[in-house]
Parts: sequence; C-alpha cells; structure tokens
Amino acid sequence: MTQKQAAKAQRRALRRVDRAIGDLRRGLPVVIEAAADAGAVLAAELVTDGWIAECADTASAKPTLGLTARRANILHIWPSGHDTQLVPIPDRFDAEMIRAIVDPTHDLDQPMRGPFEQVKGPPPAYASAGIDLCKAAKLLPAVVLIGLDKSTAAAWASRADLLTVSDTAIAGFSEAAAAQLIRVAGANVPLADSEKARLEVYRPADGGVEHYAIIIGDPDRHQPVLARLHSECFTGDLLASLKCDCGDQLRGAMQEIAAQGGGILLYLSQEGRGIGLANKMRAYRLQDEGFDTIEANERLGFEDDERLFAPAAEILRQLNVTAVRLMTNNPAKMSGLTRFGIDVVERVAHAFPSNPHNAHYLDTKKRRSGHHL
Repeated sequence: MTQKQAAKAQRRALRRVDRAIGDLRRGLPVVIEAAADAGAVLAAELVTDGWIAECADTASAKPTLGLTARRANILHIWPSGHDTQLVPIPDRFDAEMIRAIVDPTHDLDQPMRGPFEQVKGPPPAYASAGIDLCKAAKLLPAVVLIGLDKSTAAAWASRADLLTVSDTAIAGFSEAAAAQLIRVAGANVPLADSEKARLEVYRPADGGVEHYAIIIGDPDRHQPVLARLHSECFTGDLLASLKCDCGDQLRGAMQEIAAQGGGILLYLSQEGRGIGLANKMRAYRLQDEGFDTIEANERLGFEDDERLFAPAAEILRQLNVTAVRLMTNNPAKMSGLTRFGIDVVERVAHAFPSNPHNAHYLDTKKRRSGHHL
C-alpha cells in the first residue's frame, strides 16, 4: 500500500468511527468486528427493549452487559483483572433496569441491587472497543453486548442497515484524529485583556469536534512560548460557576499572557476532563451526595481524567511551537505534552484562591492528583 493509499484508508476509518459515534448517540446498535470475534454494541444508557429483542434474535449467545472495571467495582462485582468486565443479563432485566444499573445517580436510590454474576475469562475484543466508542461519544462507558457469528456479522449488519466498524479503527481513532487536525479559519479578535489577539479554528479530518488556538500579543516562537492548555468548561467559563476554578484560570491566563507580551492559549473541546457536559452534571450530582470529584468520575465508570493531549501538541506544531513555558498546576499536562513531542521547559504557576463552593474540589486535586496548589 502506498503512502497516499494508507492516508486515504485512515481517513475512511476515521469517518466510519465518527459515524459509529453518531449512531451510538442516537441509540442505534453498531456492529464491531475484531480479528477473533464480532458483536453488536448498544450504549447501555440509551438501550431499549425493542433493540435488545431485535439483536438477540440474531445473537450467537445471550446478551451481556459490558462495564469498566471502575464501575464493576462500585457494583461489588468481583475483579477479573481486565479493564472491561462482562455481566450476564438475566431474563428479568428490562432496558429500564439496565439503564439504572449503569447510571450511578441511581446508586443511593436503589442500594440493594445485585448480586451480579461475572463472565469468566478475558472479554472479547469487540466489548472493550464498544466501551472505548462510548467514551468517544461522551456517553456512560457501559454497553449491552450481542455476540454474533463472525462469518455472518457483516451480512446481518447490512440487512439491518447498521454500521460496521473494526476494533482497530476505534483503538486508533483519537490519536489519528488529532494527527489530522486542519486549520479551517482564523481572524483577529480584540480581547478585553489584549486588543492584539487572533483566534484560529482547527477541525479533524473526520469533521469531528473542533479545537481553538487564541494567539495573544506577539509570541517569539524562536524561544519557549508562554502557553496554557485550557479544557472547555461551559459552567465555569460561560456561567461563572463557583464549583470550579476554570473561569478564573481562563481569564487569568489571558491577562498574564498579555502582560508578558504574548503567548498562546489552546481552548480544547474536552469538557469535564474529557467525559462531556452530561456526564459532568452526573458527577456534580454525585458530589452533592458527598463523593469527591475523583470518586464521582470513577463511580460513573471513567478514570479520574480522560483528557487527551495529542490535539494540543498537534496544534502547537502547526503554530511552529516546539517548546513552551506551560501555565498549569497539573503535572499530567506537562507529561502529556512531552509524550507527544512538545518540550515543556518550565512550569509557570497558575493557581487562584478558593471559595466555599470549590475548596473541597481544589483540595481533592491537590491531595489525590498531585496538583500544585
């Protein structure tokens, strides 16, 4: 395969995964093909009795529920040693019960659920790929799995008008999308803190979620550039929520960059540490019940931070920036950028006073995540 053919195949794979993400968010099944197995996956939070019945008619085995090890632990399912754990779905479980099991905002309302059995052995490859696809779709990381005969999976998907995607395409989706970010627009946008500012918009080749670069002043790109990676926060940035320090960090970064003569702020579309706004609201509800920010994410089935740093590194490279002085209190951002080839020569302190609503949140970040606060 030539380099041109390989690039075309990768773009095709990106588009297919992006379409699969859209289908999952619509509540439709997606057929995932792996080297050794195949199956249909449905996002558990959107599953319906009708789709379970239709898929089960074609299944080679009874439907199972796929959970992350984090969520399985919350449900007191014995650890399997695998990141994805499978639970048999009893005949008495309807779609409403499944949706309640995977949504932790029901945990305290329904404390006597279970006990749950566990499918022994390693999960099929399509199950883990289904979890990853849910994460990419910003849905709860839990799937209803319908095992299919590999020899007939594609034919059944065609008859049912369902999308088929490979597990390898899903596994490489995030980094491949970041590597194919394209600058699509840019314009001067005078800001309150710097009249000399420019906004550049970057879009992945699959047409997915866009990221933004705010170039403030006149940064010297022959020297390490003062930079800030800022993950979007609808509640903090736009609504001035007091539950986090995001709004203070955003406006404070722009002010400091302007005061130092120039730099770059990357505004990354990774709401809620990469889990999406809906799941962030679920996490907030859990925090109201007494769980800290890390516990809340883990009860949802996520890791404490699901953000990706490949898009930030790619945008910096396209801006001819290879070394930065990074404004952050988060050591993971430093190591994340370094992993993708950006030299972080200095950490510039970037912390703000707490308030009664976010003091526990900031203490958790310092105590459990090693933030420099």
